[in-house]
Amino acid sequence: MPLIGYARVSTLEQTLDPQLVELRQAGCAFIHEEHASGADRTRPALARLLAQIRSGDTLVVVRLDRLARSLAHLLQVIEALEARGAHFRSLGDPIDTATRQGRFSLQVMGAVAELERALIRERTKAGLRSAQAQGRVGGNPALRAGDREAIRKLRMARDETYFRKLEASADDWLPLVRRHRPAMPWEDLARLVQARSGQVWSVEKLKRAAKPYVRDGLLPDTVLERAPRRDADDRLLAIVVGMRLADPGLTLAGMAERLEQMRERTPRGSTKWYPSSVRALLRRAAKKGVG
Repeated sequence: MPLIGYARVSTLEQTLDPQLVELRQAGCAFIHEEHASGADRTRPALARLLAQIRSGDTLVVVRLDRLARSLAHLLQVIEALEARGAHFRSLGDPIDTATRQGRFSLQVMGAVAELERALIRERTKAGLRSAQAQGRVGGNPALRAGDREAIRKLRMARDETYFRKLEASADDWLPLVRRHRPAMPWEDLARLVQARSGQVWSVEKLKRAAKPYVRDGLLPDTVLERAPRRDADDRLLAIVVGMRLADPGLTLAGMAERLEQMRERTPRGSTKWYPSSVRALLRRAAKKGVG
């Protein structure tokens, strides 16, 4: 079971050496190093690790706070690992999802997180009831009055916040959308983006991300057009060609692994992909002029 280490410090002035020593002593064959705040969820090294980790691998950290600052983020990362068939271990905490005790500890943490969210909701409701009893009403007075300018500013602020989030992940999905839409259906493209980024991308999430770029002229209007009908064979050809264009250095074995992760079936209906199957599809795509 390969052990993949992750070491993080917040600033360049801090040293990773103590964490690297512990991770190597624990048997980590490879260690991803990062200088970034724990509150920042868009960490490049962590994103690459989650995208590259394979089924059976174990992500190892020295302490939980090296991976995440909040319990919600920690559970989100572990959920992403489990979706790829990987495990998680913290050397300084009783967390090892490959063991029964570690999974139990994680379930307890999840229950604590849910209880914390419930308590926050109850405190919020109690505060609102108290304010209403005293004749106070929460919220922005201008919004409550239906002021158009206040509503416009709020919408602009929300749009700006959403666009900043999109910009942080644009390298994962924007080039693929620009290259493959509308030739590739949204369903196939969402799977391709998910396989490349290691993050969950639904069709609706991908469409919603593309729309503001189309609106601002950063993507052509044709991106949102309906994809042409394709049979199952053409669909597989488009997917493998899309993988090759998105990552020219990806090996046939790597493409086979991603197709399995995407739960795609081979032309014969099997769930197991081999490099030879991918090579055959690429040759057929070349003959048909796909890509």
